[in-house]
Amino acid sequence: MEYSNPMRKPRIEKIVVNIGVGESGEKLVKAEKLLEELTKCKPVRTVSRHKIPSWNIKKGDPIGCKVTLRRERAEEFLERALEAKENSIRESCFDDNGNISFGITEYIDLPGTKYDPDIGVFGMNISIRMERPGFRVRWRRFRKSKIPINNLIKREESIEFMREKFGIQISEE
Repeated sequence: MEYSNPMRKPRIEKIVVNIGVGESGEKLVKAEKLLEELTKCKPVRTVSRHKIPSWNIKKGDPIGCKVTLRRERAEEFLERALEAKENSIRESCFDDNGNISFGITEYIDLPGTKYDPDIGVFGMNISIRMERPGFRVRWRRFRKSKIPINNLIKREESIEFMREKFGIQISEE
């Protein structure tokens, strides 16, 4: 899609790679080690927000880890993740705001990674947040303002961006 105004062109703001383990301890440490190997960034632990007695989870327990990637690192990782999905994403992975979320069942599907018996097998969720230049007004400290409705990224624009930039196929189901 060709844009007459360069400020209308969508781009990737960030990619969040999340591994939910469900418990703290050795399993969580292995997941953190795996994320650090895959992304070359230090992961941050995620904690539970609610108490779930049937799963033995208390509020505030560490239950997963995540990494936020931006700019070149984000695009490099996304290319590898899309190869693991065989360059095909379902249309239901796109939300109405143009953001994308999909999962990888096993990290060994990523090209260039080998199975490590010390780590085991983990899957991961990948969330991509899309933006246009100028969206900073939503997050800045002074004079925050809302993005007008006609400037928000729509699902169709995000799909078209992913087709052009990464050459992916969009499947119905």
